[in-house]
Amino acid sequence: MYHNILIPVAPDHPERLSEQLSVARALAADGAKITVVSVIEAVPLYIAAEVPAVIFEQAQDEAEEALKTALKDEADVTLQVVHGHAPTLILDKIKDVGADLVVVRSHKPDMSDWFLGSTAGRVVRHAPCGVHVIR
Repeated sequence: MYHNILIPVAPDHPERLSEQLSVARALAADGAKITVVSVIEAVPLYIAAEVPAVIFEQAQDEAEEALKTALKDEADVTLQVVHGHAPTLILDKIKDVGADLVVVRSHKPDMSDWFLGSTAGRVVRHAPCGVHVIR
C-alpha cells in the first residue's frame, strides 16, 4: 500500500480525475496523502507578448475552478495548479511531496507523441517511484 500518492491531471480534462482517484484510493494505505497537480503549460514568449496577461489568468482560474468542482467531495485531497513544462514539473512535484506512487492517465498516441513524447511516457521513464498508468 502507498502512503503518498500524486495524481497529475490535465487542466482541460477534470472529468477524468474520478477514475484516477478511484485507483489511488484502491492502492492507498490508511491515512494516505493524495495530491492532485495540474500543470498549465507555459506559453512561448512570442505568443505571450501578443496576448493580454488577463487571458492567461482567466484560463488558470477556470482550470482551477473546474478541478475544485471535480474534487468538491474529496476534502482529504490537496490540489496544486502550477505553470510550466508538465513532465518536468510533475517529476519535481514527485520529489517535493515525497510521493511513493503516481497515478497518471495516458492517451492514444498521435503523431506529435512520436516526435516529442507524451507526458505520461516521460513520467514513467524518469519517476523515482512507482507509476500506475491508466489507459
